[in-house]
Amino acid sequence: MEKMTRRTFLKRGFGILGAALAMACGGYGYARYIEPRMIEITRHTITSRLIPRGFDNFKIVQFSDTHLSDVFTSGDLNKAAEKINQLKPDLLIFTGDLIDKPHLFNDHQHALAVLQNLEAPFGKLCVYGNHDHGGYGTNTYKALMEAADFQVFRNGYHQVQLTDGSRIEFAFLDDVMLGKPDYEGTLSRLSEDAFSILIVHEPDAALKTGGYPVNLQLSGHTHGGQVQLPFFGPLITPPYGKTYTDGMYTLHDTAVYVNRGLGTTRLPYRFLARPEITLFTLKTEQK
Repeated sequence: MEKMTRRTFLKRGFGILGAALAMACGGYGYARYIEPRMIEITRHTITSRLIPRGFDNFKIVQFSDTHLSDVFTSGDLNKAAEKINQLKPDLLIFTGDLIDKPHLFNDHQHALAVLQNLEAPFGKLCVYGNHDHGGYGTNTYKALMEAADFQVFRNGYHQVQLTDGSRIEFAFLDDVMLGKPDYEGTLSRLSEDAFSILIVHEPDAALKTGGYPVNLQLSGHTHGGQVQLPFFGPLITPPYGKTYTDGMYTLHDTAVYVNRGLGTTRLPYRFLARPEITLFTLKTEQK
């Protein structure tokens, strides 16, 4: 065995330290500047006997948690919007948290122009997230989204109906953290014989929707933790995003989907939690 001199030991030690620092710097650069711009298009097929034949291959696109700021700018939103329009959605859903700090953001006109350019023939629908209510942003969010031709819901109900009379139903809950969600008053409007989709910012709202005829829930809020570790998952997730953190889950008869969002908050990093746009294709179950 080669005898290790003090000089060799120091040389190897500094080499290992240098390599570790280089990896750390590389990891920082990736998490700060690369992955946050690597938008992933995830695709899911939703099959149910309750989906009418007229809605076979109906496309719903969900985007969420843009957190507009100096980190995720209106220009970044425009790039995401181009990807959304390329998917040619029939219906577009935004699940909240448009602006990171509404009282500080000042690029509303550019953001409005981008949101107005989003296209979906059956409508553009949205709910409030906690950041939309925070920072005195409640009225700002409503005005901006309505000016961009979105229908803004707080504890609301909506139908998409075809000319043949067939329909799918939507329920919308106000933000769980800073709003006033009305579970009973909203979800009791859903029908047992119709395919129903719940739109709510926080995914753990699903823990309180048992007993209501919700077939699919679409949420955001968690950002997938923003930073995940292999075999461990998200390091930290926010309140009401502890049980359902990222991707698709099944709770009784309800599919719960958690979109990772597009922007970041608090820290401008993403690692193993790429920003996401989700395409859902509805399929009629063959009888």
